[in-house]
Amino acid sequence: MKKLLLAAATGALMAGAAGAEDVKMGILLGYTGPLESLAGPMDAGAQLAMKEVSDSGKLLGGSTVTAVTADTTCIDAAAATAAAERLVTAEGVKGIMGGMCSGETIATLEKVGMPNGIVMISPSATSPALTSMEDGGLFFRTAPSDARQGEVMADLLIAKDIKTVAVTYTNNDYGKGLADSFAAAYEAKGGKVTINAPHDDGKADYTAEVAALAAAGGDALVVAGYVDQGGSGVTRAALDTGAFSTFVFPDGMVGTALETNFGGETEGSIGINPASEGDGRTKFNEMATAAGFDPTSPYAGEAYDAAALMLLAMEAAKSTDPSVYKDKITEIANAPGEKILPGELAKGLELLAAGTDIDYDGASSVELIGNGESGGSFRETVMKDGKLDVVGYH
Repeated sequence: MKKLLLAAATGALMAGAAGAEDVKMGILLGYTGPLESLAGPMDAGAQLAMKEVSDSGKLLGGSTVTAVTADTTCIDAAAATAAAERLVTAEGVKGIMGGMCSGETIATLEKVGMPNGIVMISPSATSPALTSMEDGGLFFRTAPSDARQGEVMADLLIAKDIKTVAVTYTNNDYGKGLADSFAAAYEAKGGKVTINAPHDDGKADYTAEVAALAAAGGDALVVAGYVDQGGSGVTRAALDTGAFSTFVFPDGMVGTALETNFGGETEGSIGINPASEGDGRTKFNEMATAAGFDPTSPYAGEAYDAAALMLLAMEAAKSTDPSVYKDKITEIANAPGEKILPGELAKGLELLAAGTDIDYDGASSVELIGNGESGGSFRETVMKDGKLDVVGYH
């Protein structure tokens, strides 16, 4: 009898081992380009989730997870597409955490993700254009759309009695989508946009752009740009010429580079970026700090959540096939089910293996609404003594 039991146990172990695999997961970010200062913490956030799952030994009978990275440059659609193609065809990834910027995400989704049936979850591509794309149920995002960010910005400025603004935006899908969303919401609430003008990245001098903005005037300048590129160039020119002293910085401008570039020169200026508060954020902050990266860097938590969602969905579907596990992502992200926070991915995997529902909250209070969209919340900051000071959430 003992021999029979031992044989049965050995057979079960061998079956588990045979089912296990090394699951390659892509991380597709702009490691170079206009948001490169944000890419490091986002990469670290995604890899933190992947390592947590891999170390648990609880994914699909003991499967491990290996991260494979690729650089989109954030703004070069051709480079981004080639990078995504390499992840899929050469590396054989089972999902992609990315892209990072909206334009290159649209390009890689259309040319690589959809044709190859690969799930993509972006932590930071926020263009409203992604909402209405036909994606075959393959695309999700853990950051809310700029349609929502524009509304929140408008409410915030009206509440602060900022009645007129000039707007400059980086001349791409992200910049135009956010600027138009904000302008429509702001004017509907009684504000006035004096000018809504694009700027190109990569220029050495932005005095001409700032001259047009200054001529239009406004109580503040909204800079819907990139902190490592033209957004900072416009801000520098506006400060140097005295055109504006108060700025509004949406998500692409919020980061430690803003503090480094301008310090106390933008005192009192307003920043806003997707982020949440609560137990999940607190736990993620502790884990990120212990892992040696900045947990407050924009989209680092959303990157952790994007990676975690894909891996948990694989367990829920009992498959690493994107065409199968894609149908489980919204289910595990939303109620009903037991709440799962950062650091509890092993628990989530155990519950799913037992057939128990989970409600993944993660670092960013994940809640997916129609078409893979994140409901999202936003963090308000002000520049105080040269630093971004958190003052509230919306």
